[in-house]
Amino acid sequence: MTSQNNNNEKVEKLQHIIENTVENKREAEQSLQFTDSEVQHQQVEAKNDRREDSLQELRSEVKDEANNHDKL
Repeated sequence: MTSQNNNNEKVEKLQHIIENTVENKREAEQSLQFTDSEVQHQQVEAKNDRREDSLQELRSEVKDEANNHDKL
Protein backbone atom coordinates (compact mmCIF):
# COMPACT_ATOMS: atom_id res chain seq x y z
CA MET A 1 0.00 0.00 0.00
CA THR A 2 2.92 2.34 0.67
CA SER A 3 4.14 2.34 -2.92
CA GLN A 4 0.59 3.05 -4.07
CA ASN A 5 0.42 6.05 -1.70
CA ASN A 6 3.80 7.27 -2.93
CA ASN A 7 2.59 6.89 -6.50
CA ASN A 8 -0.58 8.88 -5.76
CA GLU A 9 1.42 11.60 -4.02
CA LYS A 10 3.80 11.84 -6.96
CA VAL A 11 0.92 12.15 -9.43
CA GLU A 12 -0.68 14.87 -7.29
CA LYS A 13 2.60 16.80 -7.16
CA LEU A 14 3.05 16.47 -10.91
CA GLN A 15 -0.49 17.66 -11.53
CA HIS A 16 0.12 20.66 -9.28
CA ILE A 17 3.29 21.49 -11.20
CA ILE A 18 1.39 21.17 -14.49
CA GLU A 19 -1.35 23.51 -13.26
CA ASN A 20 1.21 26.09 -12.14
CA THR A 21 3.11 25.87 -15.40
CA VAL A 22 -0.08 26.31 -17.45
CA GLU A 23 -1.02 29.34 -15.34
CA ASN A 24 2.47 30.86 -15.68
CA LYS A 25 2.34 30.36 -19.43
CA ARG A 26 -1.08 32.01 -19.64
CA GLU A 27 0.00 34.96 -17.51
CA ALA A 28 3.14 35.44 -19.60
CA GLU A 29 1.06 35.48 -22.78
CA GLN A 30 -1.29 38.05 -21.25
CA SER A 31 1.64 40.23 -20.20
CA LEU A 32 2.65 40.63 -23.84
CA GLN A 33 -0.23 43.05 -24.38
CA PHE A 34 1.49 45.51 -22.03
CA THR A 35 4.77 45.79 -23.91
CA ASP A 36 5.86 46.82 -27.37
CA SER A 37 9.38 45.51 -26.79
CA GLU A 38 10.31 42.96 -29.40
CA VAL A 39 13.01 41.64 -27.08
CA GLN A 40 10.47 40.98 -24.32
CA HIS A 41 8.13 39.32 -26.80
CA GLN A 42 10.92 37.01 -27.92
CA GLN A 43 11.93 36.24 -24.34
CA VAL A 44 8.37 35.39 -23.30
CA GLU A 45 7.82 33.27 -26.39
CA ALA A 46 11.08 31.39 -25.80
CA LYS A 47 10.21 30.80 -22.15
CA ASN A 48 6.72 29.62 -23.07
CA ASP A 49 8.22 27.25 -25.63
CA ARG A 50 10.34 25.77 -22.83
CA ARG A 51 7.26 25.60 -20.61
CA GLU A 52 5.39 23.71 -23.33
CA ASP A 53 8.27 21.22 -23.60
CA SER A 54 8.16 20.78 -19.83
CA LEU A 55 4.40 20.29 -19.90
CA GLN A 56 4.74 17.51 -22.45
CA GLU A 57 7.35 15.77 -20.30
CA LEU A 58 5.30 16.20 -17.13
CA ARG A 59 2.16 14.85 -18.77
CA SER A 60 4.11 11.87 -20.03
CA GLU A 61 5.40 11.25 -16.52
CA VAL A 62 1.85 11.36 -15.14
CA LYS A 63 0.82 8.75 -17.72
CA ASP A 64 3.78 6.58 -16.74
CA GLU A 65 2.84 6.86 -13.08
CA ALA A 66 -0.76 5.97 -13.90
CA ASN A 67 0.43 2.92 -15.80
CA ASN A 68 2.64 1.93 -12.85
CA HIS A 69 -0.32 2.40 -10.53
CA ASP A 70 -2.41 0.04 -12.65
CA LYS A 71 0.28 -2.64 -12.31
CA LEU A 72 0.29 -2.46 -8.50
